[in-house]
Amino acid sequence: MKKLLLTRAFPQATIDAARAQFDVTLRDQTVGLTVAEANAALRDYDAILTTLGDQFSADAFTGDLRCGVLANFGVGYNHIDADAARAAGVAVSNTPNVVTDATADIGMTLILATCRRAGEGERLVRADQWTGWGPTEMLGTHVTGKTVGIVGMGRIGQAVARRCHYGFEMPVLYFNRSRKDVDLPATQVDTLAELMAQSDIVVVTVPGGGSNTHLIDAQALGAMKPRGIFVNIARGDVVDEDALIRSLQAGQIAGAGLDVFAKEPIVPDAFREMENVVLLPHLGTAALEVREAMGQMALDNIIAWAAGKPLPQAV
Repeated sequence: MKKLLLTRAFPQATIDAARAQFDVTLRDQTVGLTVAEANAALRDYDAILTTLGDQFSADAFTGDLRCGVLANFGVGYNHIDADAARAAGVAVSNTPNVVTDATADIGMTLILATCRRAGEGERLVRADQWTGWGPTEMLGTHVTGKTVGIVGMGRIGQAVARRCHYGFEMPVLYFNRSRKDVDLPATQVDTLAELMAQSDIVVVTVPGGGSNTHLIDAQALGAMKPRGIFVNIARGDVVDEDALIRSLQAGQIAGAGLDVFAKEPIVPDAFREMENVVLLPHLGTAALEVREAMGQMALDNIIAWAAGKPLPQAV
């Protein structure tokens, strides 16, 4: 029986399904594998079910490796050097599709919460500082009819766009590195700067890492409208957090909604200190049925590898 490492306490359904097929070691910790631990795991196990925070950088793929497959629990895999894995003979898979709607729902949560100052209002009520309804109290940004700009029109970007267009009558603009036809009313713009300048609300959904690192920099943020709202449901490294902090502190944009951060679980103090920033603890796929589906998809890739078959979700 092949040895499988689960790098986290995944949903019980995933653990049970894994134990039915493999000799399972469960690493019941909340922090990810260090590079050294990742290297040791690659040497000791036939397969690894990994996730965000495990540091499978190029340095992890050195020496005599036993592992043949890294099945990533999540669609984003910027914590894995896929090129180094490929060179070392380690197959890599991810879990697309099953995360799309849940992540898009969190995108809408952040749009609404940031625009309508929901986080700030909830803190006000909890602190017993609300003095009552008033004609000019807690005025936020009306969402219906505003122009939304989607950075990255993949599955999640399109799911956000559908919710915005059909649910909130929002004109949709999108920036994609390549030409992309979509099956909903939306307009592709040629440059990121054009999208940032024309949108009332910007939502980032691109993969993390590589050329997308700090895609949203000071120049991009500087192109936004003063009343603009910025939302990130992609990966933390897509945004230059220092630039975003400066933009918010200077009042260059009206607010931000963030589900991801560059050095999770570390969140810059500056974000916490600003009332116009909504902060979520990476809730994108945090629904039990979604996480169970992710776990089964990851396992299906390991099972396929063990049977000598192509990985259904190879990256």
